Amino acid sequence: MIGRLSGILLEKKPPQILVDTGGVGYELDVPMSTFYELPACGEKVHLHTHLLVREDGHFLYGFATGEERATFRQLIKISGIGARMALAVLSGLSTGELAQAVALQETARLVKIPGIGKKTAERLLLELRGKLETPPASAGRAARPETTAPGSRDDIFNALLALGYNEREALAAMKDIAPEAEVSAGIRQALKQLAKP
Repeated sequence: MIGRLSGILLEKKPPQILVDTGGVGYELDVPMSTFYELPACGEKVHLHTHLLVREDGHFLYGFATGEERATFRQLIKISGIGARMALAVLSGLSTGELAQAVALQETARLVKIPGIGKKTAERLLLELRGKLETPPASAGRAARPETTAPGSRDDIFNALLALGYNEREALAAMKDIAPEAEVSAGIRQALKQLAKP
């Protein structure tokens, strides 16, 4: 089992990244919460990982924190929740927000995530009850400096499609994003737009 990776970040094409570890390049899928935390390409990165072995291949998932990985593992234990949907959940809500939604049994917060209907949201809330730690309200992440990247609008658009939004929804959410916007900031802004009722 590959539990952790440290290496040089070579590529960021949300939701996939490429990390070079001793001359071997590992492709990982990461939730947007982790993507926001990544350093610039060419810099060192440390990720908690989960290796999923299926008949059609081996899939590696990366997470900024052990808490994110633990939540991912809880999610994929639930019947009908695959890795892709688990990543969508972690991309739509932070681990703290998810824990809070579960504690308060807030179906409305989960149905805003693409691919999750009312019944799936209710099942998630039921199955996760008592299994997630609710972090203190003050818990947060350290902000990273953001840099402008060429082709960022394409990356933002592709990230939204990978999260399950259709082209129309993605384009509508991106209409107010500046052409020179950094990828992480653009995805964040688009997801906020999509979360509006």
